[in-house]
Amino acid sequence: MDGRPDTLESAVSALGALAQAHRLSVFRELVEAGSSGLAAGALADRLAVPRSSLSFHLSNLKQTGLIAERRAGRSIIYTANFARMRALVAFLLHNCCAGDAAAGKLVEQFEAGDLA
Repeated sequence: MDGRPDTLESAVSALGALAQAHRLSVFRELVEAGSSGLAAGALADRLAVPRSSLSFHLSNLKQTGLIAERRAGRSIIYTANFARMRALVAFLLHNCCAGDAAAGKLVEQFEAGDLA
C-alpha cells in the first residue's frame, strides 16, 4: 500500500492498527524520526517495549502499509509511510464539511500540503 486512495477496508485496517497504544506510539516515533527512520532496537528502547512484542506491532503496522522497512547493514530501519497516511486522511476527509466554509478551507489546505 503506497499513497494510492484508500478503500473502506484498508482504512478500517489502518485505523485498527493505530487503535492500539504500542502501535500508535511506534507510529508517532517514526513520524518524528522522519525519513531517517529508526532501528527496531532504538524503538524498543525509546518505548520500553520488549523486542518480541515490538516485532509483532511492527509487523502489524507494516501489513497495513503505515510503515516501511529497509535494510541498513545488519539493522532493519523502519520509517513512517507518509504517502499512506496522507491517503488515509484524505479518505477520512472525502466529502467533508457539508458546506462549512471554514472546515472546507482546512481540507483544501491539507490536500494542497499546506498543513503542518
